[in-house]
Amino acid sequence: MNGDGFAAALRDPAGDVHWLVPADGPSRRLPVERWHRQATAAEATVVARCAGPTLDLGCGPGRLSVALTRAGLSAVGVDVSPWAVALTRSRGAVAVHADLFGPLPAEGRWEHTVLLDGNIGIGGDPVALLRRCGSLLCPSGTVLVELEPPGAGAWQGQAHVETGRHRSSPFRWAWLDPDAMSGVAAAAGLRVGEVFRSGGRWFAELTRVDRPAAP
Repeated sequence: MNGDGFAAALRDPAGDVHWLVPADGPSRRLPVERWHRQATAAEATVVARCAGPTLDLGCGPGRLSVALTRAGLSAVGVDVSPWAVALTRSRGAVAVHADLFGPLPAEGRWEHTVLLDGNIGIGGDPVALLRRCGSLLCPSGTVLVELEPPGAGAWQGQAHVETGRHRSSPFRWAWLDPDAMSGVAAAAGLRVGEVFRSGGRWFAELTRVDRPAAP
C-alpha cells in the first residue's frame, strides 16, 4: 500500500468512509473495515493455494499473514507503513517494514508472493511489480494476485485517497481485470496458470515462464 495515501485509512477502520479517487475516473470506496477483520472465505481460498513460505506484499493490518501463519505456513508480511507492520506483529504474525522494491529476506527462495486488496496497483506499474514478485520466487513458485471484476479493464495513473475531511497527496496507482492479466503477466516474465473467483472477488495464479516441468 502507498504509505501516504493509505496510512490514514488503515488507522480509521470504523470512522470516515475512504475513497480511492483516480485523476481521470470514478471514485472507488475502500473496504477499510474488511482489511481489519479476520480472513474471509475468499482469503481462505488463497491460503489453500499456498504450500510453502509466502510473502504477503502490502500486508496492511495483517489478516492474510495471520491466516497463513495459522495454516502452519512460514509467512512474512511486508508494508511501508510502520503502523501496519506493528499491528500485524501484534496479531501474532511476522512482518517487516520495507519497500517491496528494496531488499527483502530470502529473495529468490519464496514459494509464493501474494498481492491482495488492490495491491497490484502498488507503484502504478503492474509489469514492474509482477516482475519484482517473480524475482522473489523460487523457480517453482507462484504469484497470487487479486484482480478487478471483468470489464474494469486496465488503468494506470495518478490517484489520491480522501474522506469528507482529508485528502492525501497524489500517488501512482493501477488496476487490472482478468482480460488484461495475460499480456501484463507475459511482459513481466510470468504466465497465467488460472483465473478463479471466490466470495465475489477475482484472483489469478501466475507462474514463472522458466518454471520447471512437472516430473
